[in-house]
Amino acid sequence: MRRIPSISMFCMTLVALVGCVGSNSHQAVENKTIKDDSMESKKVATFGGGCFWCTEAVFELIEGVEDVVSGYAGGTTQNPTYEDICTGQTGHAEVIKITYDPAKVSYPKLLETFGISHDPTTLNQQGADVGTQYRSVIMYHDEQQKAEAEKWKKEVAKEFADPIVTEIVKAPFFYPAEAGHQDYYRRNPNARYCAFVIRPKLDKVKKAQKKE
Repeated sequence: MRRIPSISMFCMTLVALVGCVGSNSHQAVENKTIKDDSMESKKVATFGGGCFWCTEAVFELIEGVEDVVSGYAGGTTQNPTYEDICTGQTGHAEVIKITYDPAKVSYPKLLETFGISHDPTTLNQQGADVGTQYRSVIMYHDEQQKAEAEKWKKEVAKEFADPIVTEIVKAPFFYPAEAGHQDYYRRNPNARYCAFVIRPKLDKVKKAQKKE
């Protein structure tokens, strides 16, 4: 008779423990779902418009853009370095990979900024930066981006006398550039290249923003 209370107490404790585990597991699933939903609400865009120091700084101005990473894409060499792509032999372009919130900025708006920030009529060149790594390219991540990129190219062609040479290709594997190339303008605002090449591009984009 003395064992009955002990057994009853054990059963009650076991039930309570199972309930706690179930509750914690359910909470963990809920938290993971919330996190996954948050990640799914973000989208990615990839552009090449000359030196990635420039394009990175430009897109960091845009509201709704949450992250910009400079890197290399579109070539045949695996794990390329900056020195590798500067030879012009790897096939890679200097590009930026953007993470953005489509609820705050649309892909067509990003395309508009892309067009403003560089010359889409110069083949493998932006100013003094010459080479295939500086080519104008849109790397789409889905069919909707592809369609919008093609539409942008047709529309922007009306604004230039020379043909648009911007490539539109499916986004290939992206290799992040070395740490020294990330946030370059932010870290070196007074460097000569930043003052004479990047800053005028930023001013042009800011001017366009004020007209909106």
